[in-house]
Amino acid sequence: MSDLERLTQALREVKFPGTERDIVSLGYLKSIAPDGGTHRITLELTSNQPHAAKAVERDAHYYLKRTKVPYELQVNVKSLGGAPAASPMGSGPGADPLEKVSYKVAVSSAKGGVGKSTVAVNLAVALALKGIRVGLLDADIHGPSLPMMLGMQGVRPEVEGDRMIPVERHGVKAISIGLLIESDAAVVWRGPMVGKALEQLMAQVDWSGVDLLLLDLPPGTGDIQITLAQRTALDGGIIVTTPQDVALLDAVRGVGMFKKVNVPVLGIVENMSTFPCPHCGEVTNIFGSGGGRREAERLGVPLLAQLPIDPRVTAGGDRGVPIVAEDPKAPVSAAFFELAAAVLRELEIETPKP
Repeated sequence: MSDLERLTQALREVKFPGTERDIVSLGYLKSIAPDGGTHRITLELTSNQPHAAKAVERDAHYYLKRTKVPYELQVNVKSLGGAPAASPMGSGPGADPLEKVSYKVAVSSAKGGVGKSTVAVNLAVALALKGIRVGLLDADIHGPSLPMMLGMQGVRPEVEGDRMIPVERHGVKAISIGLLIESDAAVVWRGPMVGKALEQLMAQVDWSGVDLLLLDLPPGTGDIQITLAQRTALDGGIIVTTPQDVALLDAVRGVGMFKKVNVPVLGIVENMSTFPCPHCGEVTNIFGSGGGRREAERLGVPLLAQLPIDPRVTAGGDRGVPIVAEDPKAPVSAAFFELAAAVLRELEIETPKP
């Protein structure tokens, strides 16, 4: 297969947001022109959805880089009326409220009880300790847990102008609906209200100074996931699972959900992978073994990390002190740092030098 064919085939993997059609079959590939040691690729999109162009460009880079063929990409956008499309930061329903955040990664699980929020919190702290300016958005509107896990209970975000300022803990800038309601209040909202609350947490929060934003999603593949995919261009999704077959089955659904909404899957995290005895060091596979790796290989996505069971992880979350912050040298913390390194590698972000 020639380099031209490899690049064209890669672009056939890019689906236009909201459709099952790829950008090549839609006629959006204008040209691929060899130029010395590289290939100049031009895409011409026609759309009135400003954030769609960014999603196409992001996905195009993702698949083109996998070919290992040198290229330069230019994306031109025209509105359906023929005029240039509005800026993504313009007003109106098409604007991407997180446009100024360089990288946005969703942490998801199609099944509850797998430790998704624990993973999101400790991953965020690990990234912060690596020098990344990281934010954490609690997108679980019905069951916000970040205020407790980050020790922010009873804290109210400050407001400057028309925007809330995220609360900073352990080097992470975080926001949650749990900071705006009473701690014991039940959020009894239906779908449209939940979606509106998520949009407010994206658009009415000052995320300046955040380079990588993690979004801790609720379990499942419902309203929140759909709203998120429609309102911002995610750079990747992480699926958290455990080794049991029932959890792995749901992980498959999670991968399918991200692919359906054109979000690159960064990989799978197998939580509660093993239990190292704190007294004798013997390792027990309480929930089975090897399932996460086998499923990742079958789905063609990376296994980002296998996180061991450590009771201090749960205890730290209950006290608002994540294990990575409390004991960075613990074996489970080392696993979270490895996860952080894997995420940065998948996003092609260089770790800042000390």
